[in-house]
Amino acid sequence: MKTIIMAGGSGSRLWPSSRSLYPKQFLAIAEQDTMLQATLARVAGLSEEGSSVICNEEHRFIVAQQAQEMGANLDSIILEPVGRNTAPAIALAAFDALESAKGAAPLLLIMAADHVVNDVPPFHSAVAKARVQAQAGKLVTFGIVPETPHTGYGYIQRGVAIDGNTEDGAYTVSRFVEKPNADTAQSYLDEGDYYWNSGMFLFAA
Repeated sequence: MKTIIMAGGSGSRLWPSSRSLYPKQFLAIAEQDTMLQATLARVAGLSEEGSSVICNEEHRFIVAQQAQEMGANLDSIILEPVGRNTAPAIALAAFDALESAKGAAPLLLIMAADHVVNDVPPFHSAVAKARVQAQAGKLVTFGIVPETPHTGYGYIQRGVAIDGNTEDGAYTVSRFVEKPNADTAQSYLDEGDYYWNSGMFLFAA
């Protein structure tokens, strides 16, 4: 398995602290380390194939410096000449992983550099469970149990349990929903089978 960390971004959401040349993933917002460094620390030891970071061309030296500061040995830094959102970035990472693969297509654990994960062991446990499904040929996405009817997140509706097994928390996806209005978000919370869409994935390259 290889970890792919997406560290692109325009720096517009937390202006003026976050700027186009220094977006939020390179800032220390939630803890002492920057968000990128916290992500690299979180995935340390998870991936046999190491970690790669995808970023805008103008951020490559920031990524290299922040990785070096914490002793993280990146497998590669993949540069986007122009930001084109998530799917093209993942495609770049998949092509890169396939080119450097020594055997079968590796699994790719895809995540953003600006997540905050306060409890790391359950995160590692979720990845381990997802890995079993990805090895069986499934494309896995990670949902977050919602705490509020948040209108700024997309949602995933849970389908049936894989193989009827509810213990490992693997379910089919019934549907993805874009950011809803407040009343719709509240109905999702009340129904109990909707999750915030984390934007994290695990699947074979």
